[in-house]
Amino acid sequence: MSSAAGEAAVLVRAGVYHDSVALMRVSRALSDLPGMDVALVAMATELNLAMARDLGFTPPPAGPADLLVALRGRDVAAAERELDRLLAALSSAPGSSSYGMAGAEGPAPRTTRSAAARAGEDAGVALVSVPGEHVLPEAVDAIEAGLDVMIFSDGVPVRQEVLLKRLAAERGVLVMGPDCGTAVIAGVGLGFANVLRPGPVGVVAASGTGAQQVTSLLDLAGAGVSHVLGVGGRDLSREVGGLSAVRALRLLDEDPATELIVLVSKPPDPEAARAVQEVVESLRTPVVPALTGRDDLTEAAERALRTLGAPVPVWPSWPAPARRSPKPGAVKGLYAGGTLCAEAAAIVAARPGAEPGAFVAAGPGAEPGARHGSGSGEFVDFGDDAYTRGRPHPMIDPALRLDALARVGPDEVALLDVVLGHGADPDPAASLAPAVARCPAAAVVVALVGTEGDPQGLHRQAAAFREAGASVFVSNAQAARYARDLR
Repeated sequence: MSSAAGEAAVLVRAGVYHDSVALMRVSRALSDLPGMDVALVAMATELNLAMARDLGFTPPPAGPADLLVALRGRDVAAAERELDRLLAALSSAPGSSSYGMAGAEGPAPRTTRSAAARAGEDAGVALVSVPGEHVLPEAVDAIEAGLDVMIFSDGVPVRQEVLLKRLAAERGVLVMGPDCGTAVIAGVGLGFANVLRPGPVGVVAASGTGAQQVTSLLDLAGAGVSHVLGVGGRDLSREVGGLSAVRALRLLDEDPATELIVLVSKPPDPEAARAVQEVVESLRTPVVPALTGRDDLTEAAERALRTLGAPVPVWPSWPAPARRSPKPGAVKGLYAGGTLCAEAAAIVAARPGAEPGAFVAAGPGAEPGARHGSGSGEFVDFGDDAYTRGRPHPMIDPALRLDALARVGPDEVALLDVVLGHGADPDPAASLAPAVARCPAAAVVVALVGTEGDPQGLHRQAAAFREAGASVFVSNAQAARYARDLR
């Protein structure tokens, strides 16, 4: 069919399943085709069907085991050909998440338990990335099969999280997540993961981007990492009580390659903190806390280095000349990482002489350009579930932040994070740096979180943002202080 805006097509491929992260990348690749206005490729869950209808499509009947494709643009036929090529590449890739994966003898397994049985002793970790309402049976299958499980999915009810973690404790395995975006196990990254040199530091993290900041700084300082065990952002809440954090701490304490543990989290619930502290005091391995709101993540990385007896370097930065002579006003934080956003917000709000309550963390629906007192700041976590429901994470898709950069006022400082590593945008500067150059802000500051081994190229990305007029820091805390002190 066609419209004034171009051609449009919506179709369903029955019984074709691919992982949601892989489909986010397919959607992004199709969206980048010349003349393509809308490209939605996702499993046909109720949420995604509703999003297709909101975009003006009329999807045929479908269920969550079917693939939904909605396209609108100048040449939909070309987009469909590219879609076929991308899906064929997914299906033939090693470890493909599609049911038609190549290289396996006989029909591909359709449950986690049957996949674990086929893998036998080679199976150690199950990665679950399905809509939140379907996580429970898959995760139970993995636990019952004796596997540690990483739950990438969000939208899992907290009561189910507690059930899964208690079951895992009975079976002697670890549940990472739900909403666990980052893990590194013996050098193998799962989800969003930086390329890290091996070394003596183990990390237990109730924050994905927090773990990425700490481990990237350690890597830049020459200190390697043994494992990063994400536990999900709610693990240290009152309801969950640190069940996975306790298990992860004990696992790292038993690991002969781990000489120091860093515990990364937002401020925990007091009862959960006491439970974790009791375990920490029983361990042979020293533990360095990295709790946003109490510590900044850069200081925690520096404490870890000192505990190891390693020197603390001068963290790389590339300040840019001021764009304008007038002193800028409010800081506008446009973040992809929730913990990085919270850390930067706390630093900006703690500016000496700032009025109490002058800072607001904006959420979905906040009025663009809202001001809240003199010296105010407005910070948005575009990685929050409210923004990512039905669309790619901002570490993959920059669309929301591109729009936000264009709306920053000429008297404001724009502060944003760019997170590198596997799973993230393969070249974030390609889209964000031109937007930085066009941004009307008085100044733009970038916290660039990554390592020299990351595929995007840390120094290449830094140079692109610096050439676009941004000041670039590998430390988010230093970036926030720099942005704050420009005012």
